[in-house]
Amino acid sequence: MKRDWTVLYRPVDIAIGIVVLGSLWGLSEVIAEGVIRAAGLPYRAAVLTGIGMALMAAGVAAYKRYWLPAAGAGVAVAVKLLVVPILHLPASCKANSSLAVTLEALALAAAVAVIGHGMRRTQGQVAAGVMAGLGSAAVFWAAGMRLAPCNYLLSFNRPGGLLAFLAVEGVPWALASGLLVPVGYWLGEQVRQRMPEWKRRPSLYYLGSGAVVACCWVASAFAIAAGL
Repeated sequence: MKRDWTVLYRPVDIAIGIVVLGSLWGLSEVIAEGVIRAAGLPYRAAVLTGIGMALMAAGVAAYKRYWLPAAGAGVAVAVKLLVVPILHLPASCKANSSLAVTLEALALAAAVAVIGHGMRRTQGQVAAGVMAGLGSAAVFWAAGMRLAPCNYLLSFNRPGGLLAFLAVEGVPWALASGLLVPVGYWLGEQVRQRMPEWKRRPSLYYLGSGAVVACCWVASAFAIAAGL
C-alpha cells in the first residue's frame, strides 16, 4: 500500500514540528547547560551545539524543509529568554548564547541547502554537521565580540584570534555536530515513516504534541527558577 506523504507537508503539521523540536532544543539548552556548568565538565558549548544540530537535523529529515532549523531556533531562544520574566534579568544576559543558537541553525540550514540530495547519505549528514559547526563558530567569533563582549571572547581578539578560536571552540563544535547530525537525521526519518500512522488518531497526535511542548516549557521554567 502506497503511503500519502503529502499529509506531512501541511503548514499546520510543519508548524507543530517546529514548535515541538524548538521547545526540545530550548529545554536542552537550559538543562544541559546548567548541569554541565554545575559539574564543571569541559566542552559545554560543543555538547549543546551537537544536541541542537541533532534536533534540527531530525526536523529536516521529518519534514524535508531545509529552512526548518532557522524557524526552530526562534522557539529555542524564546525558551532561553524565560530568564527575563522568571529571574527578572535583562535579555542581554542571554545575548551571546541566543546568538549562538541562531547562528547554528542558520549554518545548518545553509549546509543542508548546499548538500541537497547528499543529505540522504551518512557522509552528507556528517559533512553538514561539520560545515555548520565550523561556520557558526567563525561567525560567532566575529559577531559575539560586538554583541556582548565577554572576557573569554575578548581573549581571542588578537591577530590570529579567529584561527585560535576555531581550534579551541570551532573544532569541538564541528566534531559534536558531525557525530550527532546523522543520529538526529535518522530519528527524523523514523518520525517521517510513522507520521501517517500517528495522524490516524488526530486527537492523540495534537494532544501529544501539545503535551511535549508544555512539558518542555514548564520544565525549563522550573529549571531556570532553581538556578540551572
